[in-house]
Amino acid sequence: MVPNANARHFLIKAKQRDLIAAAGGIERAAAVCSYSKSVVGRWYNPDSPELMELPAIFALEEETGRFDLSEAIASARGRRFAEDEATPVNGNVMSAHAETVVRMGELMSEGALAFADGLLTPAESQRIDRALSKVEAGTAEYRKILAGARASGGLKVVGGE
Repeated sequence: MVPNANARHFLIKAKQRDLIAAAGGIERAAAVCSYSKSVVGRWYNPDSPELMELPAIFALEEETGRFDLSEAIASARGRRFAEDEATPVNGNVMSAHAETVVRMGELMSEGALAFADGLLTPAESQRIDRALSKVEAGTAEYRKILAGARASGGLKVVGGE
């Protein structure tokens, strides 16, 4: 038995259900991917062991613009998707900003705790250094995303289409 095989199966089944729901439900998903409603229904049923076929995955992901199922499959194989740096996505900009703010907060928290008693121990110094390292990594990633936004002529961060 492969370790975590059931966990991976249930994750993929959950992503299938999410993808079918995002496409508008079983009937609409069946129309989009050219499979019968009963087949799509089995894909949607968490108790059915049946998994989607690749043509259906591709059709539904293209229709919905969501690639969660492909990412889950890649993750189950120990791989991950990478975003193209030249074409940043609004969500990437916002999440990079939020992540940087969180990391700065962690750095400030570590500093406040370390300086509260007026002494800086080697352990406290190490914790501050770790937090600072995370801030540096976060800001480097944030700057890459912003450079991609500049290169593509900017992004619309808030608002409609």
